[in-house]
Amino acid sequence: MRLALRHREDYQIKVAALTAIASKLGCSPDSLRIWVRRARRDDEWPSQTTAEKATIKELEREVRELREANEILKEASAYFAVAPRAV
Repeated sequence: MRLALRHREDYQIKVAALTAIASKLGCSPDSLRIWVRRARRDDEWPSQTTAEKATIKELEREVRELREANEILKEASAYFAVAPRAV
């Protein structure tokens, strides 16, 4: 991406720049265009902060625990549904 962004000004036409750089990289100009567009968008939206990453990790742990608890409850309800009742 940096190569494409750095050398884009060397060409008068954006398509010519993408074509020349893509051939050097061994990819199609369309792929390079998409990558450049994503790189620019990612620059506009900063990546997750450390606090956000910690929050996501904690939420993923909580989801995992809740899924495990849910499985236990499903198994228990299936067990009690078929267990004979003493009268």
